[in-house]
Order: sequence, then structure tokens, then C-alpha cells
Amino acid sequence: MDEIRDVLVSGEFDAEQVRHLPIPESYRGAVVLRDDVNLFDGTPTENRDPAKSLTIWDIPTPEPGPGEALVAVMASSINYNTVWSAIFEPMPTFGFLKRYAKSVPSASGHNQPFHVLGSDMSGVVLKTGPGVHRWQAGDKVVAHCLSVELSSADGHDDSMLDPDQRIWGYETNYGGLAQLSLVKANQLMPKPAHLTWEEAACSGLVHSTAYRQLISRNGGQIKLGDVVLVWGAAGGLGSYATQLVLRAGAIPVCVVSSETKAELVRAQGAELIINRSAEGYRFWKDPETPDTTEWKRFGSRIRDLTGGDDPDVVFEHPGRETMGASVYVARRGGTIVTCASTSGYQHQYDNRYLWMALKRIIGTHFANYREAWEANRLIAKGAVHPTLSAVYGLHEVGAAARRVHENTHSGKVGVLCLAPRPGLGVDDPEFRARHIDQINRFRED
Repeated sequence: MDEIRDVLVSGEFDAEQVRHLPIPESYRGAVVLRDDVNLFDGTPTENRDPAKSLTIWDIPTPEPGPGEALVAVMASSINYNTVWSAIFEPMPTFGFLKRYAKSVPSASGHNQPFHVLGSDMSGVVLKTGPGVHRWQAGDKVVAHCLSVELSSADGHDDSMLDPDQRIWGYETNYGGLAQLSLVKANQLMPKPAHLTWEEAACSGLVHSTAYRQLISRNGGQIKLGDVVLVWGAAGGLGSYATQLVLRAGAIPVCVVSSETKAELVRAQGAELIINRSAEGYRFWKDPETPDTTEWKRFGSRIRDLTGGDDPDVVFEHPGRETMGASVYVARRGGTIVTCASTSGYQHQYDNRYLWMALKRIIGTHFANYREAWEANRLIAKGAVHPTLSAVYGLHEVGAAARRVHENTHSGKVGVLCLAPRPGLGVDDPEFRARHIDQINRFRED
């Protein structure tokens, strides 16, 4: 592994050199263990500490099968699915792995007593399996997290509809929070040349998800002049959503939870901001009773900011806490695009405001390959920028996941895997210099 690291960190390698690097029998990765699934029994979700279950283990190196690639991971990042996996909520992920191994014969190796987590990655292809032609050893890549089999007709118009669609590193094993990772070759995309390894690794899941929610024909299809309500506008998903809304010529109304996060959103170019903490919005009277008067107050505040307009599209991802308000404030005929539900999956809203006002709710979930590719292309062209705020080492992955669980971060939290320090991997310094302020906008250091 040291030899692989030394060659890749140098930046001076070619395909032939990488092809002849020895592949180690094992590697280090961040895992949760099947034996620990009852670790938090009786502990409320908010008090579960992912640092207690995330463990750095030696992982036997898998052999890439047909259509697969083994990648040396330079950096990764923390997503909410990493947190969910580590606190075993809403369920342990080992059931996913068992079903995957049972239903797809070539995936039998994914059913292990350990689960290597991580749904983002930047790195270098080390080895490819049979049938891989687009990628070769030495290619610098990032990965999106959609794993599909495409054996059913359902997935061939939109691969997100494939019955065997899974999220790599969450519903499959050998994810990106490790020194090596196993991916399908059709998850790979070119690494943006102007970014460091850790910057390139932080956008795949959240940016592709936001792209599908807002831009794609499978989502809100926002257009010039639309008013778009963005929840959590300084977080992982919201920070990319805000940029996409602005680039599309639409008008974001950004909801944040602190003045510090409000400043980050302003720095991206947004002008209409609601600090929900400062303005005291509480959308539930108690755990069972929504507060509809708060929905109305919130809607009035949005109209005050927009000059009387309700949102054409609501970018919804907090879930239980906000869904009732989202349905209420969307304009007549408007759209609520929802995913994730980080505050809870059981949503409650007044259906009269949906049906009588001809609104619609669209469920979205990550992105298909084309959508992820287009999102990555925007990053590579400097139209959208990574929102990396903090970087941890692989041995600190528990602390990194804890920050995301406690929502004490902004943007994305990165994790170095094989990269020995931040700042490596830039191949186009001139282009980078033109965008350096935007690239560093969320950085804490």
C-alpha cells in the first residue's frame, strides 16, 4: 500500500506503471460490524454516537469482476447515509448486503460480517475486470454512488428505476471510506483537474442528488425566474442546490440555521435568506401536532422577501420537521421535490393544500449516470464549486461522522484515505487560480 501511495502522490505516473503496481492482499477501511448492530439499543437516535461503531479494519482485497474496477482511494467524504449506517438507523445495513448477495450471484462477496462504508470517492484506477473498456489503470476518477444491474427493462429509460438499483457504500459493500474501493465501471467519471483529491471527492452524492431534484426532467425542472425554496442551504445538499438555482437563473430563498451559515449562502450570491433559528420557527407544537400557524407565518415571510411570490419549487430534504410547511408554502400548481428525510421519514402535511391547490410531490433519489455525469461536468467547468468545509484523516472518520450527525458542520466534510495531506492532486493550477475564492468559500481553516 505504501508503494501505491508513493507513486500516486507523486503525480508522475502512467498507465503502464500503475498497471504493474502490486495489489496488496488487504487494505484499511472504515467499517461497521455485524456483531455491533445492537450497540445502541435503547439509545435515542440523537444520542447515538457514530464514532462508537465506526472501526478501522484490515479488509481482504476483493477481485474486480466483470464490469468492475478496483480503485485506489485518495479521498472520500461523509454523507448522511454513513451516519445512518453507523448508528444502525433506520435499520442495520447488513440486511441490504445479504439481499444483494442472494439476488445477484456475482455479488456474493458483499455479504460479510463487516460493511465498508462511504458513497463518495476520488482516486486512481488500479485494475479493471473483464469487459471494462472506457477506463484503464492510471485514470484519475471520481465515483457516483448508483449501482445498477440493468437486467430489467424498467431501468433502461431511467436507471434509478432499476429494481436492482442500490447505493454503493450503503446498500453495497467496499465503499469509499477506505484505501481501496470496488465499484462498477459505470460509476466512474473523470476527476475535475483543477481540484485537490479531497475537493473532488466531496461533490458526487450531494451535487448529483441536487441536480436531479432541481434540473433534471426527473425532478423540478426549474427555469429562469422560478422562486425556489432551499432548505438547509448551507449544508451538504443545500449548498449545491443554491448554486444550481443561481446558475439556472432562478431565485433561491435560502433557509439556514445560523448567521454564520447565512453569510456562507450570501457569499454564494443568494440574497433572500431566512434564519429559522433567529426568527424562531417551530413547525410542531409537540411531537404529534403540527403548528399550522407557523406554516402561515413562514409563507408570509417568503412572500415578504420575494415581493409577493410563493415558491414555484421547494427543495425538500429535512423531511418530518419541514414537510408540512413545504406543502403549504408552495405556490398553486407548484412542486415539492423530496429526498433523504434527515429529520424523520414519517411525514405529515394537510392534503387539502396539495390536492385543492393542484400541487405535486416528486420523490427523487440520487441520480442516474447521465445526471451524475452532467453534474460532474459542471464542477469540472467551474460553474459549480465544491463546498468542502473540513478535512479529517481516515483514522478520524468517527469524529467526522459525529459532526455530520450533530449538524455542527457546513457544506461537506472530507476524509483523506491514501492522500497523506490536503492540497494534493491538482493538475490544472491556472484554472484553479481563477476560482480559488469560490473553491475555498466554505473552508474552516
